[in-house]
Amino acid sequence: MMNNPDATPTEELPVHECWALLRGVSVGRLALWVTDHPDIFPINFTVDHGTIVFRTGEGTKLAATQGETPVAMEADGVDPASGIAWSVVVKGSAALINSTEDLLDSYSLMLFPWHSGHKNAFVRIAPTLVTGRKFKVADPAQWWTPQANASHSSAE
Repeated sequence: MMNNPDATPTEELPVHECWALLRGVSVGRLALWVTDHPDIFPINFTVDHGTIVFRTGEGTKLAATQGETPVAMEADGVDPASGIAWSVVVKGSAALINSTEDLLDSYSLMLFPWHSGHKNAFVRIAPTLVTGRKFKVADPAQWWTPQANASHSSAE
């Protein structure tokens, strides 16, 4: 069989479909600029009025979201029945939720981090760009090549 990655088209998703997919999951990856390099952290999140909200405690994520540097958040999924995978990226600015009214509203979001510890800070990502795509997951046989089963020498 030949390697034919163009056999399955990728569909660009409209923004409203991106938000619908994000509402169906609660775990994503947050990309931040930390001092002099990018870093990625898993987060539990929820969608709130066209924004992304997550909880965190003192540390790298909280410190990195306090500056002017933009952030990105990515979530994805796959439907095992149809074999359709999707990925959504939200880019924007992050800010600590400070006002008493907004904090009280945030506690009602049913946002439960997987990792224990004090996660009393709520951070909101206000998007400047939301993009998404979906595609059919390729059958592994599509990607098989004779080199896949070739014996490999050690790196001596």
